[in-house]
Amino acid sequence: MGYRIVVIASRSKLDCKMDYLVVRTSEKTSRIHLDEIAVLIIESTAVSLTAYLLAELTARKIKVIFCDEKHYPSSELVPYYGSHDTSRRIRDQLKWTEQARDFVWAEIVRGKLRGQVWVLSADHAEAAEKLEGYLREIVPGDATNREGHAAKVYFNALFGKGFSRSDECPVNASLDYGYSLLISAFAREIVACGYITPLGIHHGNTFNAFNLACDLVEPFRPYVDAAVVKMAPRQFGKEERATLANTLNHIVRIVGQEHRMLSAIHIYSVSIFNALAENDTERLKMPAYE
Repeated sequence: MGYRIVVIASRSKLDCKMDYLVVRTSEKTSRIHLDEIAVLIIESTAVSLTAYLLAELTARKIKVIFCDEKHYPSSELVPYYGSHDTSRRIRDQLKWTEQARDFVWAEIVRGKLRGQVWVLSADHAEAAEKLEGYLREIVPGDATNREGHAAKVYFNALFGKGFSRSDECPVNASLDYGYSLLISAFAREIVACGYITPLGIHHGNTFNAFNLACDLVEPFRPYVDAAVVKMAPRQFGKEERATLANTLNHIVRIVGQEHRMLSAIHIYSVSIFNALAENDTERLKMPAYE
């Protein structure tokens, strides 16, 4: 698995030669071996790519994210077949029981709230304590919506009581950008494991092609939140986007070991699929926030 997050942020031409990504600009030519790349972010709309490069990126399961003119992730390259046994995996996915989905979703929400407590613990002890209470109240399927109640307390503590996730501001722009990158990373992992992204565990929006990625991403959102809190962005520019892209290189502790974010996403995602297949939440491997 590659480990580099490559961002193309200016006018350039991209092609592939001798297993290298070749980046040509008006000033220089750079080369990066494809085996080193985990995610390629095309941030500028003034970038041209060859079909051969796209085919090689797809074959090597390198996640490619395309951004719009405002630098927001807008689409991605997804292979038709991510695993040799894709058809069997999809049949298994269709058999996930409601009970298994409810129990796994409850654990996903618990993981997310633990991460939010971790973010709050340094400077917002009272809010962290309130979320600890919500943690103890989570039931299968999160039928009482502890996730939603926690979100209001959490974001108000971090960014002020007047803050709303619907506001147009640098904080929300940064959060949205970081979350989009994470969801894309999860979509890559889901396809690589042979499953399909529209069929989720909890999310079921008819118009969302990435419901399953939106489910799995939840316990990893706090890493983006922590990065945004640390940045305290007054604008949403190139420097902020680079910082958030680097979140995918963050070290995550999972199963008692330290892994880079993309490796942790793989370990966690596989455990989710195993838990759903066997109706056994003991199979879950959640990130430990430190």
